[in-house]
Amino acid sequence: MKIYNTMSGKKEEFEPVKEGKVSMYVCGPTVYNLIHIGNARPMIVFDTVRRYMEYKGYDVNYVSNFTDVDDKIIKKANEEGVEPSVISNRYIDECKKDMKALNVKPATTHPLATNEIDGMLDMIETLMEKGHAYKAADGTVYFRTRSFKDYGKLSHKNLDDLRGGNRSLLVSGEDQKEDPLDFVLWKPKKEGEPYWESPWCKGRPGWHIECSVMSKKYLGDEIDIHAGGEDLIFPHHENEIAQSEAANGKTFAKYWMHNGFLNIDNKKMSKSEGNFFTVRDISERYDLQILRFFMLSAHYRSPLNFSAELMEAAKNGYDRIVTCVSNLDFLIENAKADKMEDTDKADSERNALEKAKGFIAKFEEAMDDDFNTADAISSIFELVKFANTEAGEQSSREFLKALKDEIVMLSDICGLIVEKESDILDDEIEVLIKERQEARKAKNFARADEIRDDLLKQGIILEDTREGVKWKRA
Repeated sequence: MKIYNTMSGKKEEFEPVKEGKVSMYVCGPTVYNLIHIGNARPMIVFDTVRRYMEYKGYDVNYVSNFTDVDDKIIKKANEEGVEPSVISNRYIDECKKDMKALNVKPATTHPLATNEIDGMLDMIETLMEKGHAYKAADGTVYFRTRSFKDYGKLSHKNLDDLRGGNRSLLVSGEDQKEDPLDFVLWKPKKEGEPYWESPWCKGRPGWHIECSVMSKKYLGDEIDIHAGGEDLIFPHHENEIAQSEAANGKTFAKYWMHNGFLNIDNKKMSKSEGNFFTVRDISERYDLQILRFFMLSAHYRSPLNFSAELMEAAKNGYDRIVTCVSNLDFLIENAKADKMEDTDKADSERNALEKAKGFIAKFEEAMDDDFNTADAISSIFELVKFANTEAGEQSSREFLKALKDEIVMLSDICGLIVEKESDILDDEIEVLIKERQEARKAKNFARADEIRDDLLKQGIILEDTREGVKWKRA
């Protein structure tokens, strides 16, 4: 298995710190509003990485935080006249609902920044003792960036270039800094803000320190994979490395993974452009499994463009897999034998299953190559086409079930739910069948087909007979 390491700028063979185990930290959202589809991409991508690692037999310790103290959270709390914890708890709950709808597995641990203040104070004290941090007159504690000689090794930015020619890349700060590039570890409280006691002042932590502390506590000084969106490379992840390695004296993470940006109709997503979509917005138009399928249809490091046309293409692709599984369920239910008694036909089925294993191998080859989900999904499509060709009314139940299980297994590694459970009521089915008949009489065949396909996705099979339309659950 090879992983593209942002640190080295190339693919590297994956070798975990501890054999058979994977420690993985993924930067989570700041919880002041519903998550947007840009937030959803790293959630989906790295959930899929985790699933594949587990499929390969690794014991994965997956940590993803919630930043529950932040200027935006405090601003929203003041606007509503409530404590910041009311805002953060509300949107943590909403985020978890969206993650469940996207079939993102809960992390092994979802730490909250506000629960880890003691650890942050300890790490800041360690950094000060080692000469990597200092206190300013107002009680602010800064990291002394130039004290860490490897600063810039992840983003490949040179300190002097940052200081001189690229002012826009400087970490913002006050005149009391020793160097403009120094960044905040602890800052004094302001009126109307939550605060904690510290040796330096009443205040709260800077953003970067929380991930260093939570990664150390829940995964250890050195971890296998640290991941997030590419917008976090600088300054967030660069600062995490400086803090962690300066404090712990060890390499922070062996592999750094970053997903590419998500654009909307080839433009950056922003409220001012009117192209800002939350996951909840998309759920009103599409099953969120389609959004997940869409996110995995491109390699995670590539920029991804979101549009209505591309979502429709994703819907069609996802529906192909769901329909195939539904058809196999129908054939399994109506199969005439568990095993093929005819020797020649039994041999033919065994040979077909051997061919099917080739699609699994292609899937694994794609995923082993830096988690190329686009090619992996292509392998699922090949298996679906193969199943559609090979499976029939004369097939044995054993053969049909083996084909279905392989499609479901590969889909599940991608986090795609392709076995649909129907919760549609009998009366609702009859209403839709009547609407379909009326559509056919009006020669609106597109609507008639749409109703049939929608029912099929929910496990309802229609049969047009001389006596009329009959239906049954698959």
